[in-house]
Amino acid sequence: MTGVATTTLPLGVLRRGKVRDVYEVDADRLLVVATDRVSAFDVVMRETVPYKGAVLTQLTAWWLRQFASEVPHHMIAADADEIIREVPALEPHRDLLRGRAMLAWRADVFPVECVIRGYIAGSAWKEYRTHGTLAGEALPASLRESDRLEPPIFSPATKAETGHDENITIARMASIVGEAETRDLERLTRTVYARGLTIAEPRGIIIADTKFEFGVRHGRIIIVDEVLTPDSSRFWPASEYAPGRSQPSFDKQPLRDYLDRERVAGRWSGNYPPPPLPDAVVQATSTRYLDAFRRITGSDLNVTELS
Repeated sequence: MTGVATTTLPLGVLRRGKVRDVYEVDADRLLVVATDRVSAFDVVMRETVPYKGAVLTQLTAWWLRQFASEVPHHMIAADADEIIREVPALEPHRDLLRGRAMLAWRADVFPVECVIRGYIAGSAWKEYRTHGTLAGEALPASLRESDRLEPPIFSPATKAETGHDENITIARMASIVGEAETRDLERLTRTVYARGLTIAEPRGIIIADTKFEFGVRHGRIIIVDEVLTPDSSRFWPASEYAPGRSQPSFDKQPLRDYLDRERVAGRWSGNYPPPPLPDAVVQATSTRYLDAFRRITGSDLNVTELS
């Protein structure tokens, strides 16, 4: 299968991100379409990863249904037939929408990422290893890479238009969005993460950390964007977990590993344009995403229906 690199639909384009094309349906609704574009080290690859967009959309939809009674969300529909009933003009694009599109309510999105870390890894480990801190605040001494954090640390970040988000303190977040809002966002973040852990851990997946976005709709905070996917979370196989080192993950690790080798060999500068991706790397990355979906939901993604 050839992946979907971009979309063209009879709706106004609100924005095109690294992965998602977002369209305006009307004053109250958006259509969010996850393509199969893939990025690593802040560079979007030329090649696509088949089924990646459908995994991101359908896994998000699955999670939203799991905690809908506890945390309100933006999803209206993630089934192409339901979306077309709501927006008949999309009928000619049914095959493109199938699996990868979500009809969603608009919201006024908070300008922060709500990150929660149950294990120390990634940018948090990098800062801790150098300074013993996270966002400038001291953490317990003698932590090893990938150690579990008890309790998990709420670690907000600013949203960067380009490059990496910046970790900030809770106090800084409160100065941006308000103290009451910060308390509510931390509570909701912990609720969703805890629910995610209770589901994923018995299925052999550790959710090391994750990030959420929230917005306000009709005076109520709702969760928006993707939720507990391999792109927004660090998923580790529990059977291979060993603190004191980096962990294998259910995401684009084969892609990152390949690009690292190309950089070390001097064949890639780390900037755009990226090197061509071998078919084996693309396939291995696609397999990781599909495996994460299967392990978490207990079912295979129905790839036969996807374009």
